[in-house]
Amino acid sequence: MSGLTVSGNPYTVKKKHSSAAMNGPYTCLWYNNEAQQAAEFYCSLFEHSEHLGGNGFMALFRLNGQQYMAMNGGPTYHLNPAVSLVVECANQQEIDHYWAKLSEGGNPGRCGWLTDKFGLSWQIIPSVLGRLMTDPKTAPRTQKALMRMTKIEIDDLYKD
Repeated sequence: MSGLTVSGNPYTVKKKHSSAAMNGPYTCLWYNNEAQQAAEFYCSLFEHSEHLGGNGFMALFRLNGQQYMAMNGGPTYHLNPAVSLVVECANQQEIDHYWAKLSEGGNPGRCGWLTDKFGLSWQIIPSVLGRLMTDPKTAPRTQKALMRMTKIEIDDLYKD
């Protein structure tokens, strides 16, 4: 791991160099020929996002501080649900907003999953879901409720 040093705190990693080329790992998304359109679309949906530039082959962008690269790689490979982006939402209004925007022209799935019009899989979930799914008292009820849903309805997660 050249270029990195670990401080006294075992959970803090500091970079020796601060060049833009050393941002660390980020996700590359493979599209047939829609990289620019996808990047622009995603940046239009999320606050604190920016299109960092690109050309006919690729686009760099940030969503809430997380960097991505979209690449026009051709038809050889396709996006699939093995990789999905997770959007944790504070309330039902946010879930409804992201679900409506991202599923338009795409395909809704189960348990808060959807595929957008470019083929990228997303999980639109409430921020409380992790706690509900890991608490032994609420996990069975929550999992049962999720299995009946496409878009997650927060209130329904609390019903028996």
